[in-house]
Amino acid sequence: MPDIVVMFFLLGLFAGIVRSDLSIPKATYDTLSLLLMLTIGLKGGMALHGNLSWGLLPELITVVILGALIPLTLFPLLRKVIGLNLANSASIAAHYGSVSAGTFAVALAYTQTNNLVINPEITLYLVLMELPAIIVGLLLYRRYSAALPNAKTVSMGELWHEALTNKGVILLVGGVIIGFMYGPLQGAQVTDLLMGGFKAVLALFLLEMGLTAAQTLRPLPLKHWKLMVFALVAPLCLGVIGIGVGTALGLEQGSIVILASLTASASYIAAPAAIKASIPEADIGLAMLSSLGLTFPFNVIIGIGLYHQIVQW
Repeated sequence: MPDIVVMFFLLGLFAGIVRSDLSIPKATYDTLSLLLMLTIGLKGGMALHGNLSWGLLPELITVVILGALIPLTLFPLLRKVIGLNLANSASIAAHYGSVSAGTFAVALAYTQTNNLVINPEITLYLVLMELPAIIVGLLLYRRYSAALPNAKTVSMGELWHEALTNKGVILLVGGVIIGFMYGPLQGAQVTDLLMGGFKAVLALFLLEMGLTAAQTLRPLPLKHWKLMVFALVAPLCLGVIGIGVGTALGLEQGSIVILASLTASASYIAAPAAIKASIPEADIGLAMLSSLGLTFPFNVIIGIGLYHQIVQW
């Protein structure tokens, strides 16, 4: 059977599809996402406590490069094959180069359930892959839109500010720093409570994600069938790349599964905020359709377990 947290996602997806009146208040969702990202950061920081060294630098640089290369690779595919305009190509490339904290959380829970060993620095991947992808996506748009009439000019300072100050980055980085400073013992009064409730918070978060995913698929936008196919094929291809990189880096099996899940995922929190501010012409609904409506369910229901099977093979 799938992990119990996945069943909460399926429950939300079913409730949304049958048009149930089930809903989670926005304030509750905001609280759940805050707790989830802060807890992920704390878990990573505590794992790094006493384990951080300069020897990790080549591995972390490789992860940053991976995050930057994904949007560069997907951008021409989205423009030439999928047939999207410049704004939407840059937007969706940034979404898929960036990563999903929700997918990371489910992959982390999966490794815990299956007793897979993970490297302590794995949470840093979440932060390091998110920022370069957003910056690269915005720079691609800036590069190719310069010749267009009425093109909006965005300074590099604005790009970096938008990428570095969104709530996801602040909570993740802040959680890593606090967890690293105090470790699993000194901060136990706070961290034990958050760690113990991690799966419960994740389950409720996924319930809301299921409801939201159902909304993006209703009614099914068949005119965007090429993008829908892309949203189901891309995670598998990107996940295999993540497995190759993780294997080359000599990571533990659980870490390879998480890295594959990250490379296969698409952002639906940090990237939309940055894209809305910097590429107003982009259709965020299309990005949500692909990233949250299709890619996220694929990874949560099928992908993460599939990546584990590939790693074992």
